[in-house]
Amino acid sequence: MYVELVVECAVHFTDLLLCYIPSSWTCLKAMAEPIRALCDELIKAVNVMMEAESSQTYRLEALKFIEEFKEKSPLCVECGLQLAEISQTAVVRHFGLQILEHVVKFKWNDMAPQEKLQLKNSTMGLLSDGTHPILQEECHVKDALSRIVVEMIKREWPQHWPDMLKEMEALTAMGDTQTELVMLVLLRLAEDVITFQTLPTQRRRDIQHTLTQNMDSIFTFLLGILQLHVNEYKKMKCIAGQELKAKAHWRVGVSALNTLAGYIDWVALVHITNDNCHLLEILCLLLSEPELQLEAAECLLIAISRKGKLEERKPFMVLFDEVAMNYILSAAQSAGGAALCNQSSGGIVERRYTFLKRLCQVLCALGSQICSLVGSDIEVQVPVNLDKYMEALFAFTTHPSQFLKSSTQMTWGNLFRHEILSKDPVVGQMAIKYLRAARINLVKTGFPSKNDCPGCEFSRVDFDSDEDFNCSFNSFKAQQGEAVRLACKIVPFEAFQIAKEWVQYQICTPIGTGNTTSVQWDAMTFFTESVFGQLFKILEKEKIPIDEGMELLQMVVHYETRDPLILSCVLTIISTLFPFVIHQPHFLPQVLFKIFPSITFELVEECKAHRSRAVKNLRRHACSSIIRICRDYSDFMLPCFDMMYEHVKRLFSNELLLTQMEKCALMEALILISNQFKDYNKQKAFLKEIMAPVTAQWLSEEMKSVLLDPVNFLAYVGADQVISDADTEDQMGINRSRVSFCVNTILGVVKRARWPANPVEAKAGGFVVSTTSDGAPIYRNPCAEHLQALLPNLFALIRTQNSLFLPENTNRLSKTFTRVYDIMDMEKNFALGIPQPLLDACDSSAYRNIAERMQGFFSSLYDNCFHVLGNAGPCMQQDFYAIEGLAEQIVGSAFTHLDSVPDHRLRPLVRLFMKQLVMSCPRDYYDSLLNPLLGPLFTYLLQRLNFRWQIVNQRTSLCAQEEDEAYEENVVTQEVVEEQLLRLVTREVMDLLSVTCITRKFPELSANKEEADDEEMVSMDSSQGIQMNTPSDELSELGKCLLQSEDIYMTLLTICFNSLSWKDTINCQRCASVLCWTLLKQVLDCNLLPDAVTWLYTSVLKGLQMHGQHEGCNAALTQLALLIYESLRPRYTELRFIMNQIPDIHVEALEQFDQKTIQSTVSKAGEKKKKEQFKRLIAGTVGVWPLFLLCLHCHLCSYCM
Repeated sequence: MYVELVVECAVHFTDLLLCYIPSSWTCLKAMAEPIRALCDELIKAVNVMMEAESSQTYRLEALKFIEEFKEKSPLCVECGLQLAEISQTAVVRHFGLQILEHVVKFKWNDMAPQEKLQLKNSTMGLLSDGTHPILQEECHVKDALSRIVVEMIKREWPQHWPDMLKEMEALTAMGDTQTELVMLVLLRLAEDVITFQTLPTQRRRDIQHTLTQNMDSIFTFLLGILQLHVNEYKKMKCIAGQELKAKAHWRVGVSALNTLAGYIDWVALVHITNDNCHLLEILCLLLSEPELQLEAAECLLIAISRKGKLEERKPFMVLFDEVAMNYILSAAQSAGGAALCNQSSGGIVERRYTFLKRLCQVLCALGSQICSLVGSDIEVQVPVNLDKYMEALFAFTTHPSQFLKSSTQMTWGNLFRHEILSKDPVVGQMAIKYLRAARINLVKTGFPSKNDCPGCEFSRVDFDSDEDFNCSFNSFKAQQGEAVRLACKIVPFEAFQIAKEWVQYQICTPIGTGNTTSVQWDAMTFFTESVFGQLFKILEKEKIPIDEGMELLQMVVHYETRDPLILSCVLTIISTLFPFVIHQPHFLPQVLFKIFPSITFELVEECKAHRSRAVKNLRRHACSSIIRICRDYSDFMLPCFDMMYEHVKRLFSNELLLTQMEKCALMEALILISNQFKDYNKQKAFLKEIMAPVTAQWLSEEMKSVLLDPVNFLAYVGADQVISDADTEDQMGINRSRVSFCVNTILGVVKRARWPANPVEAKAGGFVVSTTSDGAPIYRNPCAEHLQALLPNLFALIRTQNSLFLPENTNRLSKTFTRVYDIMDMEKNFALGIPQPLLDACDSSAYRNIAERMQGFFSSLYDNCFHVLGNAGPCMQQDFYAIEGLAEQIVGSAFTHLDSVPDHRLRPLVRLFMKQLVMSCPRDYYDSLLNPLLGPLFTYLLQRLNFRWQIVNQRTSLCAQEEDEAYEENVVTQEVVEEQLLRLVTREVMDLLSVTCITRKFPELSANKEEADDEEMVSMDSSQGIQMNTPSDELSELGKCLLQSEDIYMTLLTICFNSLSWKDTINCQRCASVLCWTLLKQVLDCNLLPDAVTWLYTSVLKGLQMHGQHEGCNAALTQLALLIYESLRPRYTELRFIMNQIPDIHVEALEQFDQKTIQSTVSKAGEKKKKEQFKRLIAGTVGVWPLFLLCLHCHLCSYCM
C-alpha cells in the first residue's frame, strides 16, 4: 500500500512540476485544483513518514519526495499556505509551516518584492486568525509559525519593515492567542540574534542596534502584557466557571516571562532597574503564585546574576527591602513543603523542586551582589534586613536536598570571608547557627539507593547513582569545611565549644550496628579537624583554652573501641588536638601509647593475608599519624626518641607484626626526629645503623644478580610462574616485599634526612663543608655517604625495569601475569576522569588476587625508583650532582629501551625525576649534567610524540570513514585510554620544557577583576577576544644555557610548534600563550632560513585549523601568529605568500594590513583594531586546512626534523 502511495506521489509531483509553473501570483486562483492535488500527495507522504507501521524504506522514499518538492518546486508558497490552513491536522499544518520557513530561509533573496510582500501578509494573516484558540493549539505549530516570522524579520527589519514592532503590538490586541505568538516571535528573535547568532555579522549588528534603540518601548510593552494577563489570571481563577479563561491568561503570562528572560540576560542594566526596579518588584510578587513562580524565579535569577559596573548594580539592593525578603522567604517555605507532596506517587513534585533550586540560586546571586557592593567605592551600607536574607539562605542550607545544601556553601564562604560583613553581629550569630547545622550536613546520608532519610527522595531526582552522589558529597564536604574554617575566624570560642560538645557526645554514645555510627564519627572528625586546625592559627597563645583542650584530648585518648573505622577517626582527632600536648609534655607518652597499638591492629578473626580494607587503612593511618607528629613537632619529640627507637626495634623483631611498608613508615618517623640531633656524626651513625639491614640486603650478590638481569628478576619475583589457582598462597611474595622494602627505605631516607634549617646550628653541628662564591653555605647530608653506595644497584634496577618491556622479556611472563604491565584501574579512571567507585571498608584487600598484587608491585616499584632519583638532588646536594659519570649512568639506565616503555610508565620519568632534577640542579652542573641529559631526552620525546600523535590522527580519520561499521567496544575503550594517556604524557613533557626554559613573572591583578570581566562581556563581537592578559615570560638561566646549543634549542622550538596541532586543546593554549613566543623571540635576530620561518608560521595556522573553534586557543594562536607576522614579515616575503593561500581572505584588506606591518605605522591606540583586523584575515584557517599549506607543512616538517 505504502509503496504504491509513494510511487503515485512521485509521479504526480513530476507531472505537476512540468505542467503547472505559475508566471505570477495572479495565477493562483486558476491553479487551485492542481495545487490542491499536489497538497493531497504531500499530505499522503507526510502521513507515510509519521505512521508507526511504516517501514524505514517507505519513510525514506516519502522523505526524498518531500525534500525534492521543497528544493525544486516553484509552488512551495502556495502549497505551504494551503497545508497550514486551520482545517488541516496539526501534523500537516506543521509541515506546511516548515515549507514556508524553508522558502524564507533559502529562496527569499530570489523572490520578487511583490512575492515577499504577499508571503509576509499571508504569514501575518496566519498570526491573526490562522490558529486555534490558545489552549487548543499545539505548541509545535505555534513554534513553527513564530519561526517563519522571525526568519522574515531577520531579512527585512528594520530597513524594509520599519513598523514590525507596531504590527506585533497591534496583534496583541486581538486576543490571548495572538499575544502568545507575539511573545514567541520576540523571544525567538532575541535567541537568534543574541544567543545563537544565527545570521551574518552585519545583519546581526543592525538588528541588535535597532533592538537596543527600541528597548525602552519593548520592555514597557512586555511588562504591560505581563501585568495585564497576570492580573486577569488572578481575577479569573477566583471565579467559578472561569477556569479556562484563567488558564489562557496564565499561558500568556508564562510566555511573557519566558520572553523577558530572553532579554534580561543582555540588555543594559538600566532597563532592568528602571522605575525603582519595578520589574524586580513584579517578579518578587509572582514568587507567591504557584503556577508562575518558576518562570518568575528564572527571570529574577538572570537579572540578579548580571554583572557590570557597581553603580549600575546598586539598585539591586532594593531586593533586601523587607517586602521583597518576605516574599522570597515565604515562597521558599511554602515550596519546600509542596515539593514533597505528590499525591499520586508520594514522591517529589518536580516543578516545585525546580523552583526551589532557582530560588536558592537567586539567594546565592544576591549574596554575590551584596559582597561586591558593600565596602566598595559606591558606599553601599549593610542592609537592614540582612538577617532575613540569611534566614532564607539558611533555610536552604538545612533542606534535605543535597543539591540545595551544596548550592549555598559558596555564598556562606563569601559572606564569612567578607571584610565588612564578617564583622556584622548578624553574621556572627548566623555563623554559630551555621556551625551547628554543619554537624548535621556533614553526615553522609541521602544516597539515592536508600530510604533512610528524606534526602534520598531528592537524591533520586538529582543523581543517577550512588557514585554520582558520593562524588558530589565529597565536593560539598570540602566546600563546607572551608566555610566552617571561615566561621571559626568570626566566632572562635563558640566554634570550640560546638566541636567539643560533638566530640563528647560521640564518645558517650554507645556504638550502634552497621555503618551509621562510623558515618557520624567521620562527620564529627572532619568538623573537629576543620575547627581546631583553624583555632591554633588564629588565636593568640594565651587565649587558647588549653585546659579544656587537654580535657578533651584525654577523653579521646582513653576512649576504647575495636571498630577500625571509628578508631581511625580517633587517630585523626588525636593528631588534630596534638598541639595541646605541647603545653603539657608529660601527656606525650600516653598519646604515643594510644597510637602505636593501631599500627599493629588486628581483628581476632583476621590474618595478615586477608585483612579487611578498614584494618589496612587504620594501620596506614596510624603510621601516617606518627610521621606527621614527628615531622611537625620533631624538636618536641626528641626527648622521646630513645623510647620510640626501642619500641620500634621490638616491633621489627617480630616479622609477622608489620608489613614492609609499615616498617618504612616507622623508620621515616625516627629519621625525622633524628634531624633534631643537630650533630652530623651522631645522625650519620644512626642512619647507618637503621639502614644496615637494607644496605646488606641491597648490596648482596644475590640481589645484584637479580637487579642486573631481567630474566633473573622475573624469576625472583615469580612473574614467570604459572599459578593455576589465583587465590593460592603467593610463594614469591616475600621476594617482592624484599625488593620493595629496600627501595622504599631508600626513598624514606632520601625524603626525610636533612641538616638543621638554622645556618648557625648547621655549622656548629658539622653539616657545612664550605661556602659558595657569594658566601652561601654548602651543606652535607649525613645520609649521602650511605646512599651513594646504594645508587648503582638502583640504576641497575631502573635499567632492568625498562628492559622488561622488550618483547623477549614480555614473552617470559606466564599466562597468569600477562597483564601485569598494564595501567592500574585507578590510574586509568583518573586519566579518563571517572570517579573512583564506592569501596566497602569491610571488604577484602585492595589487590584481590595474585595477578593484581603483582601488577601493583611493578607499578609502585617503577614510580618509587624515580621518586628516589627525583629527591636525591635536593637531599644529597653536591654529593649527588658531582657523582662521577652521573649523566652517563642516568642515560644508561633511565633512558634505555624507552621505545618499549608505555606512556603510563614514561610519565614518572618525566614528572618525578627529570622535572625535579631540573628544578633543583645548581647552575654549576648545567653543562656537566643537564645538557647531556636534556638534549637526547627532548630529541627522543619529539620523535616519540610526533609518531604517537600521527597514529591518533590516522585513527581518527579511519574511524570517520568507518563510522557506519560496528566497532568493538573494548577496542574503542582501549584507544580512548591510550589517547588520553598520550595527552597526559604530552602535558608532562611540556611542563618539563616550561620548567627548563621559562621564568614566569605575573602582572598585578586588576583592582576590580569582576568589573573588568563584565566590561568584556558587554561586547557581543567575539572578534575582540584575542587580547590576552598573559604573564611576562622570560628565558630561565637553564634556557639561556641551552640556547648556546643550536641543536637542543631547535629541538625545543620544534616540540613547541608541533604541539600546537596535536589534539589537545589545553596543551595547545598553554604552548601558544607561554612557550612558543618566549622561545622564538630569542632567535629572531638570527638569520633564520626562509623554510624555517615558513614552517613556524604554518605550524601556528595548522593549530588554528585544529583548535580554532575553541575561544581560548583561538585567542592564543591568533596572538602568536600576529607576533610572528609583525616580527618577521619585513624580512620574509614568504609569510605574505602563505597569507594569500588562506581560504576566503580579503585581498585588499590583506594588502593594507601588510603595508602597515612592513612600515610599522600602527600606533599603540590602534593595536586593538589591528588585532581584530588580523583575526578576520586568518579566520579562513579555522576548521579548514588548505591542501597547499598541508603539503608545505609536511615538507617543512621533514626539513625541520
